Amino acid sequence: MEQRYVGASGLQVSSLALGTMTWGRDTDEHEAREQLAAFLQAGGTLVDTADGYGDGMAEELIGGLLPGLAAREDVVLCTKAGLVSRPGAGSRAGTVDTSRRALLAALDTSLARLGTDYVDLWLVHAWSDDVPLDETLSALEWAVSTGRSRYVGVCNYGGWQSARAATLAQVRGTTPLVAHQVEYSLLARQAESEVVGAAQALGLGLLAWSPLGRGVLTGKYRHGTPADSRAASPHLAAFVEQHLDERSRRIVDAVVTAADGLGCSPAEVALAWVRDRPGVVAPVVGARTAAQLRGTLTSDEVHLPPEIRDALDEVSA
Repeated sequence: MEQRYVGASGLQVSSLALGTMTWGRDTDEHEAREQLAAFLQAGGTLVDTADGYGDGMAEELIGGLLPGLAAREDVVLCTKAGLVSRPGAGSRAGTVDTSRRALLAALDTSLARLGTDYVDLWLVHAWSDDVPLDETLSALEWAVSTGRSRYVGVCNYGGWQSARAATLAQVRGTTPLVAHQVEYSLLARQAESEVVGAAQALGLGLLAWSPLGRGVLTGKYRHGTPADSRAASPHLAAFVEQHLDERSRRIVDAVVTAADGLGCSPAEVALAWVRDRPGVVAPVVGARTAAQLRGTLTSDEVHLPPEIRDALDEVSA
């Protein structure tokens, strides 16, 4: 699998990242092990998680499984903090807290779950209007200066938000931001309006979450909702339904047609399109099962001809 630099930094990661959002809830330990083993065997290095995934179970699974599958230095661990979602949190579930106190406490908890004394990349999971940006950046600086994280960045920021954060970090002159994780797919191209340009101008590498359009770009929803799919899951149905409209159907049809012509899967076409967009370092693929993940691991071998790329650009514009 191709290795790429993250933004203007010296950090190298695989051109496909393993996402773990479903681990500990929809993905059990057996499937998680199979996914991680298959990903590493295919040459993948970047494993993406967050303190709130599976209420912390995703990080615990990674911490328990990784030592038996790879040396720590051969894996790039990325986790996130700042989005509060814990059992019994009540009205606080899903709220944002990017205070220095909350972020550093979350990082220490993440390190304990992951069974390591550092992560390679630590991201602020969401923007907050309630906490001074200087305070949030000071937490990132502390994480790097104490060795808890090698690099830092942001997640789900708007264009002006990421530009402000990266610029202020440069002015502070201690710890630069190197990455921005944002939703980006043929079904979700909003990042192109401001985020992509800001990232390229300020040296932030883009990590594209949900590059398969929340699973819709695989084509599995063309004739209904499979019983074992995310759209049939009570806690993920609303997440998927946003992309089950007429516009999405036209785009999926185009992806399926392209896949038929190239002799590959729709998922591989969708991932190749995102992977080669300007500024993108790696799509982050989150599969529920190992079988689903294996269907994406060969996407690095797929290269879209210009005419197919142009057609997909047009239908999804």
